[in-house]
Formats: sequence, structure tokens, C-alpha cells
Amino acid sequence: MTDFEIKSSPFNLGAINTLAQQDSKLIDWPVVYTINDQKLIYIGETTSATSRMTNHKASETKKNLREVRIILHEKFNKSACHDLESHLIKYFHADGKFRVMNSNAGMSDYDYFDRDEYRKSFQEIFDELRSQGLMTRSIPDIVNDNIFKYSPFKSLSHDQAVAIESVLETLLPLESPNTENQIVIQGGPGTGKTIVAVYLMKLLTDISNCEPGEELDIDSLFSDFFQPGYREVVKHWRIGLVVPQQSLRKTIQKVFRSIPGLSPKMVLSPFDIGKSNEKWDLLIVDEAHRLKIRANMSAPTLNTQFGVINDKLFGKGAADDCTITQLDWVEKQSRNQILLMDSAQSVMPSDLTLNAIKALQRRAKDDSKLFTLETQLRVKGGKQYIEYVSAVIDQESPQPKMAFEEYECKLFDNLGDMIAAIKGRESELGLARLAAGFAWKWVTKPRKGKKVTALFDMKIDGLELSWNKAETDWINSPTAIDEVGSIHTIQGYDLNYCGVIIGRDLYLDEVDGKIKFSRDNYFDPKGKENNKKCGIVYADEDLLVYVKQIYRVLLTRGIYGTYIYVCDPALSKYLKKYFPVG
Repeated sequence: MTDFEIKSSPFNLGAINTLAQQDSKLIDWPVVYTINDQKLIYIGETTSATSRMTNHKASETKKNLREVRIILHEKFNKSACHDLESHLIKYFHADGKFRVMNSNAGMSDYDYFDRDEYRKSFQEIFDELRSQGLMTRSIPDIVNDNIFKYSPFKSLSHDQAVAIESVLETLLPLESPNTENQIVIQGGPGTGKTIVAVYLMKLLTDISNCEPGEELDIDSLFSDFFQPGYREVVKHWRIGLVVPQQSLRKTIQKVFRSIPGLSPKMVLSPFDIGKSNEKWDLLIVDEAHRLKIRANMSAPTLNTQFGVINDKLFGKGAADDCTITQLDWVEKQSRNQILLMDSAQSVMPSDLTLNAIKALQRRAKDDSKLFTLETQLRVKGGKQYIEYVSAVIDQESPQPKMAFEEYECKLFDNLGDMIAAIKGRESELGLARLAAGFAWKWVTKPRKGKKVTALFDMKIDGLELSWNKAETDWINSPTAIDEVGSIHTIQGYDLNYCGVIIGRDLYLDEVDGKIKFSRDNYFDPKGKENNKKCGIVYADEDLLVYVKQIYRVLLTRGIYGTYIYVCDPALSKYLKKYFPVG
């Protein structure tokens, strides 16, 4: 099914009508089309190209575009065109040559007759458009880009779509639009929490900016919300996305630069929220479990800011109030909140407590404002692999050496072999990285006023390795393949393959057969520090919970596979019961 044709024309009605006289399929046949100038592109599908071009020529936002390409195929139908349109939108957006003008009312990814055959022709259509200069990169390069991974133009899973529709119905009741809401979306690793956050930012912005009478595809999931009543509710809303982690925040800001209607200034830290003198109509918090309690921050200036913000928002004397958290800042500074979280991904004692997270979830459930993401979108081993890893770490006696279709997971006895395997996957697919628990000091980290003399941070099996040099967007940095990422640079990101080094911060006690935590071999200063401000002392049993969760996160980064090397021999022997040896 490869017999397609792309007809090109200047974007004026005379030229398009001339084409239609030569081929009647432009008048009455399912087609996909692109309209662009040097900077902007719009992608659409229609059953009448001539009629749709007339509509676009009357549009204030599209009338000055310069050229049109119409993709024709003898066997195109409405479903195939809708599918091709959605693919082209997300590829053009991530490619970056043009800014995609499309609004996003929700793309559905449904099956239809001969879908696999149609999609074979999509690759050839893509290659032809690329040969005509409309794209600059190959599909594998595009798919590995963060802009693609966090694109709001992706099709949603069923539970993502249900959650977003429920959020819109909760936030935008036409009969009482000024209500206040706190919505919680719970999702495990790889269920697409960050995608939902970015998607909601784009969707609400598009609803507020849609032109009166703008034609939307009736198959769009959320087209009902692009009506005047809803538009007026959100028209003047101030909306922000809060991302507690610095590295992920910088990445999302970069993504927002590529999305029409969104701005990097909309992506905020909790401190940005607390310091602001203006409030928001809606704050969406990604990785909300990483919001902080009152504790010793990673930098003295942040400690000072925490106290100043507490006093500002809650009155003099609140600076060191241990009951006030960054979540309280978010609630104080906004009318509506959407909190995306996973209680099993809190990795430091300074994160929101498990009790606080559970209380949020209970309250949201009682108010019918708790929504859950279940579908595994990252790990090809699916939810079964995620649950298996947790069961192994928690010693819940899972079935030994389970196999996972389309997913490669194995343990290595030699670190050099694992590194070679990761570098092989990097050459093959890209985005293959090493990661480790914080079981080695970061002695190569540049420090103000101090000369760094150390050449490496860890020596294992005679190999010298260093922690990540880049602290933001490390996985895309040029030296990443030769470094080791920590939880702070990798949480929230996808990899094709992840090689996980389990350090001696975890070991197996051969007397009782239990996995335990070694404080002496854990070197994250803030990861084991007692909370002097609030008089909290963390026992080894408390820190074991966080370190296990760190390894859960690392072991669930890989899309296609996870490789494992274990420093403690007894723990390695235990894990060999559950993972094949490479």
C-alpha cells in the first residue's frame, strides 16, 4: 500500500482550484495536507481539500501561509487520514524546523482495518516530505528527543484520556465556573504523568485561545470543550506548571519553547510560586511527591528563602514552622491545583511524607477528585515488570526468573561486560545510559573556590567511572555515555536501555537473609541527613525505604531493557534467583 502522491501548490485558491480540475480527488476524497511558510506549519485531514483550503484562507492565523502539500492515496479512508495526520503533527513538532500551529483537542489512537499496512506507507510519505525539505531529521532521531517524548500532540492512553476529561469536567463546570478544586492524579513509573501535565497545559491554553467558529475534527477527544462557554471560563486564567526537580524543569522549559501558546516562563519551581506576589487560577504540579517539607535545603540561600516565603505567606513567625510544606505554598498561591504523584517515588527524607501524600489521596477520593493512571507507556515489559521489580526488592517471593515479552532484563557478573552492552545499545538505538544509587562520593563535582583534582568518583572491577558532569538534561549531554547518572539527573526521564549499578548502600544480611541499608556506603548528603530544624532523626530502617525507592526508579527507566550489576556479592547471588545472568 505504497502508491501515494504529494501534490504541491502555492497557498492560493486559484492554484488549488487548478489542481482540482486536474484531479477530482481534491474535491471529494479523504486526504492529508500541510500548509506552511518558512517558520510555521499546519497539518490537517479532510474529505474535501478545496473546501478546507477556502476555510483556511479565511482564517486570520493561516491566511498568510505560503505553500500547501496535499497527500493523496487511492486507498485512503477517513481513519487512515486521521492516523497519518496525528503522526505527522507529532513528528513535525519534535523535528523542530517549523512551529506546529495545530491546537490539540485530543488525538485518539484507535485501530481500524489494515492499520498496519497503512502505517507502512506512512514511513515512505515521511521520507518523501523530508526529501522535499520539510523535515531535517530521521524518525529514530526524532523519537529519542525530549520534545517528542513530552509532546502534547501524542495520542493518549485510555486512562490518560479519562483522567483529562474528568479534570476538564471538574475544573470547568459552566453552572459554577469559580469553584476551587484540588485534583490528584496517581500514577506509577511510566504511566505518563508528565505527559498529562504538559497535555493539560496545552489543551487549556488552546481552549482559551480558540477562534470563534474554528472547525475541529469531530473525532477529537475533547472537541466539546472548545465551545464559547468553556472558552470564556478559562479565557483569562493564569496557569502554571510546577516541576520540583531542577533537571526535569529545565527540560520541560525547553519543550515549552517549541509549543505555540506555551512559554518557558509557565514552568516554575516551588520557590517561584512562593515568592510571587500574584496568584494563579490553576497550578499543575508534576512529581508532586518531590515537594519539600521544612528541612535543610541543598543550598544555604534556599534555606533562607524557605523561611522568608513561610513568613510572607503565613505571617511573621512561620519561618521555621515544620507543619508548613511547599504544598502549602501551592495551595495558598492558587485557586485550583492538579497534583500528579506517585507515593512510591519519594526518594529523600525532605520529600513530602508518605502520610501527607496518603492524606491528599484520601481527601481527593472522598471528593471524587482522585484519578489513576494504570497503563504502562514506557517499559515494554509492562505493569508486570514494574510489579516484579518491586516484589524482588521488597523480598515478597515473586516467581523466580520471570520472562517479559519484548523486554530484556539481565544481571551481569562483570561491570565491564555491562558497560560494553550498554554502549552497544547506544550505537544501535541511542539513549542507553548507566545509572547508580548514591553509593559513591561525588569528588569530581566542581566546587566554588576549590580546585578539583580527582579524576573519577568510583572504581569498580578495576574500572574508573565518574558521576554525570551535566546537572540538567544529562541524558542528552555529549559525554553522558561515558558517565553514570544519579537519581537526581534521571528521575522523570525515559531511556531505551538503562544499566543500573546497585552499590553497597544496599546489601544482603546473610544471617537473616534480609536486604538492608548501609549508612556508611550512602553518600547523598541530603539523603541521610537528620532534620534538625524539626527534630526528626532518621533510623536506618527509614532510609532503607528511600534507597529501595531510588533503585525502583532506576530499574524502571528503560523502555526496551534493564541491565543490572550488583556490588555486594550476597545481594548479587540473591538477585540471580530472579534475573538471568548476561
